[in-house]
Amino acid sequence: MEKKEFAVARKKLGKTQKQLSQLLGVSLKAIHSYEQGWRSIPSHIERQLYFLLSSQRRNDQNREMCWDRKKCERKEECPAWEFQAGHLCWFLCGTLCDCCSTVQNCKNKMEVCKECDVLTSLL
Repeated sequence: MEKKEFAVARKKLGKTQKQLSQLLGVSLKAIHSYEQGWRSIPSHIERQLYFLLSSQRRNDQNREMCWDRKKCERKEECPAWEFQAGHLCWFLCGTLCDCCSTVQNCKNKMEVCKECDVLTSLL
């Protein structure tokens, strides 16, 4: 996640920098540093932001589950289907998306998922 995306996410959440720092459990200085590009945004902070954005859209009638969006034929075998979390597939390790078939760990998975419209639709 780049500094501009971070700032957009914070604004979409309707939080001040101070409020977001408290919500994420980091210092206000860290939030400033992320938005200014002085520090890279750690993967766990990025995942928390996406999670909050996804939760904010919980009642969105236009939110489409990953298996519908991608016309998945293996959905019954996938953890996203098992937990009815098709909007959180990017958050779950072990999903069976075609794009993630070679991914070995969750950190690598996020890099792949950043290109997926299930995740990019949050920003």
